[in-house]
Amino acid sequence: MPTLVWIVISGVLMSSLALVGSVTLLLPEKYFGRVVLPLVALAAGSLLGGALFHMLPEAVEAVGNVLAVYGSLALGFVSFLVLEQFLHWHHCHRSKSAHRPVGYLILMADGLHNFIGGLAVGSAFVLDIRLGIITWLVAAAHEIPQELGDFGLLVHSGWSRRHALMFNVASALTFLIGGVTAYGLSGTLNVAFLVPFAAGNFIYIAAADLIPQFTADASAVAKLSHTLSFVLGLGGLFLLAVTFA
Repeated sequence: MPTLVWIVISGVLMSSLALVGSVTLLLPEKYFGRVVLPLVALAAGSLLGGALFHMLPEAVEAVGNVLAVYGSLALGFVSFLVLEQFLHWHHCHRSKSAHRPVGYLILMADGLHNFIGGLAVGSAFVLDIRLGIITWLVAAAHEIPQELGDFGLLVHSGWSRRHALMFNVASALTFLIGGVTAYGLSGTLNVAFLVPFAAGNFIYIAAADLIPQFTADASAVAKLSHTLSFVLGLGGLFLLAVTFA
């Protein structure tokens, strides 16, 4: 199957994950954290594992063990720091004090985030189909708890369920645009450098955004559950790397 077809299919599937946010309407507030936080921990481990055991080694193999690879990694980390600082991007939580402008900020930030994610997955598919699939799975693991939180926050900030779902899906479509953009650039630029850039994004999301959420104010049982979920995500990606090395 041609690389572009893989990218388009992955983009459509990722955009459809925005629909999972509607599940929050079925969950009472007190059960929300019980469902989402273990998923957040799993996603954090998967993001770190995907970045460290798959994306970074693949970039080094494609480009060489040069400083530019690690510079791209650092730039990816810093870019999401800037995005979070200036767009107030928050994941996987509900805020009773939220208001409509916050909803627009969330959509703007998620649109940028999904576009960068599309660039990551698209460039990974250009390098290697197997790497593209793994990168997509890692991104999807993060996308599910994110969409659960964002949809719930939009509804709680005054959006109708219909509009929250519609705009969330529209924001997710930028993932497809990013993937196709990476494919288009592959003819003129070395998109291999986008892979460590995306790895830096993933590391930042895991370390700065997701891990603090499941380590704060939890009972001993919850901490154990979250830690095991994190290790499962990290270890699972390590085993994949060993298996397909």
